[in-house]
Amino acid sequence: MKTFTRYKTIAILLAYCLVLAIYLLPQTVRGQSFTMEQVGKFSFPSELTSSPTGEKIAWAMNEQGKRNVYFAEGPAFDPKKLTQFNEDDGQEISSLQFTPDGKWLIFVRGGDHGGGNASSTVNAQNLPKLPKVEIWKINLSTGQTEAIIEGDDPFVGYPHQLGFLKAGQIWTLDLDSSAKPSQLFEVKGNVNTAQYSPDGTKLAFVSNRGSHSLVGIYQNDTSPIQWVSPSFHRDVLPQWSPEGNQIAFIRLQGGKGAAFPVLEPRHNPWEIWIADAFSGKGKKLWKAAETLRGSYAYPFFSFSADGNLVFQSYEDGWQHLYHLDVGSGNTKLLTPGDYMVEQIKISPDRKRLIFAANTGNTPEDLDRRHIGSITISTAQLSWETEGEGIEAYPVWLGDQDKKAYFSATARRSHLIAVNDGANTKLLQESIIPSDFPQASLVVPKQVKFTAPDGTTVYGQVFEKEDGSSNKPGIIFAHGGPQRQMLLGWSYMDYYSNTYALNQYLAELGFVVLSVNYRLGIGYGYEFHRPAYGYYQGAVEYQDIKAGGEFLANLPQVNGEKIGIYGGSYGGYLTALALARDSNLFKVGVDIHGVHDLDGRYDLPETYEVAADYEKAKKIAWESSPMADLKTWTSPVLFIHSDDDRNVSVSQTADLIRRFEELGKPYESILIPGDTHHWMKWSNMIRVDQATADFLKRHLMD
Repeated sequence: MKTFTRYKTIAILLAYCLVLAIYLLPQTVRGQSFTMEQVGKFSFPSELTSSPTGEKIAWAMNEQGKRNVYFAEGPAFDPKKLTQFNEDDGQEISSLQFTPDGKWLIFVRGGDHGGGNASSTVNAQNLPKLPKVEIWKINLSTGQTEAIIEGDDPFVGYPHQLGFLKAGQIWTLDLDSSAKPSQLFEVKGNVNTAQYSPDGTKLAFVSNRGSHSLVGIYQNDTSPIQWVSPSFHRDVLPQWSPEGNQIAFIRLQGGKGAAFPVLEPRHNPWEIWIADAFSGKGKKLWKAAETLRGSYAYPFFSFSADGNLVFQSYEDGWQHLYHLDVGSGNTKLLTPGDYMVEQIKISPDRKRLIFAANTGNTPEDLDRRHIGSITISTAQLSWETEGEGIEAYPVWLGDQDKKAYFSATARRSHLIAVNDGANTKLLQESIIPSDFPQASLVVPKQVKFTAPDGTTVYGQVFEKEDGSSNKPGIIFAHGGPQRQMLLGWSYMDYYSNTYALNQYLAELGFVVLSVNYRLGIGYGYEFHRPAYGYYQGAVEYQDIKAGGEFLANLPQVNGEKIGIYGGSYGGYLTALALARDSNLFKVGVDIHGVHDLDGRYDLPETYEVAADYEKAKKIAWESSPMADLKTWTSPVLFIHSDDDRNVSVSQTADLIRRFEELGKPYESILIPGDTHHWMKWSNMIRVDQATADFLKRHLMD
């Protein structure tokens, strides 16, 4: 009896110890319901395009690194997989487009079109033989898919002509022919833009000649190239009129100007011109207001059905659409209100515009995207979507009131949606993996706080409702910097990745604040283009530090356990935070960040130098994390790939060299062969897991 009692007592003590051990485990371990790999299985479409004829759409879908082309046709819009690229090989799909007759689909496979050197091959698998960057074609009547040739930047003409750029020149072929592509003509300079006329008989292009650029028109092998109103300026974005008898283009300044003060914001002038397509004679229609807001910003630009023009401008403080009357030169605002317009498409009949915008019925819509449309002739503006979702990259379908677009929520990643004006059909819900943790994801909450100089800054808080009341916090700084993080899955693949990571960090038990700092879009011109940003003073770092202090002061957050991570420009801000404020930011993960801004100004080669040149160099250095390494005490993990075309891997290599010279500890991960955008899915998961593990180890374990 005593033995039984002793065993019973021991059993009770063991059970008590087990319960106590479980209780003392970090809340993140007890409550974690999904892994980084599972939430990293988000679906992501890209390259959504529609046919000029019929109700046909096509898109590329990235499923855990396996990128393929899908097709759907009305009225059923049942998705059909057209390609069989079934490996996580790092080969992206871009430039997806229909021919004007709707018979063929064209796309490029390979390269990395999100950064510099876009047409260079990506070898994320580190294969002994480099992959190719190739133009492919799909015959929609037979389903036959084949690579045509190594090349990039394809464009199509009526009915099934294909042109593409190679070594700065234009090559063409007939998609119905088995003949090999041939160079269309030879021209001085590098061709960087080309567009067939509506009837396919002519080709407008831009020839960059260094100090200036010209719009040219090619007709045939025997006719001289027609230069359109040639000048010593930079002419860009040529657009054919609906009848093909006129060319409109944008004219920028050419040559090299005086050595104006470097730190002084200056207007970047631009004009809209129109020319006769037969004689090449042109005239100026419109000149932008000589204000900072009126500066050139790579706008949307197109003819409308009535022969007038529509364009995008920041002139009233927001990125809006305007109508330009060709006869009078008068302009009219088409999208009034305090919101930005982006991802604009004109309908095949050129009578309507469709776009995404950050506006709606609630204040939270400032951090969302919804679809709007305009009838150009009447300026009638309609909102096609509303609510708590994210809708982006819309396209028109046929000549009816149908459209397709990206569609996501806070919990469901992006799929393609088709809307007929009354009903919405969501395509490919079946491809969402069974273990994707949709039901377990948190809905981020919009917050705002004030920077030291009085600027209002917005952000999104990710937090799991249960768990400790003394949680560690993480600041996420996005890249770009011309980006905006949203209250749902991003419409950009790089930021769908970080959205998934923020969800995982929240699942682990962190409170995550994603900061939409200055230099980002969505909050007006002055927020997007502030004075003294980046290498001119890093004014935007105020917003990151204010975000860290805001997070630290939340009642459920342990203010002594604040970390930070970010990639690209966010990596720069992460390094700046750790270098300047290690007392606030206790740990950080710097992913392919910029660290030395001193090189932003080339050494002068002439007698004439800007009056503030030396001051600007000093400010650039002081805006760099390199300048404050002595006060950097927080642990850091550096991550970079060595085929990065956006931020040179040398930026991290040089910083690590200085850490070693100063005897500072660090951890690092170098990923050979991949690029800035983690073209290989398994590399993306590796980076995200390493980031989460490092933050958890220093702030939780």
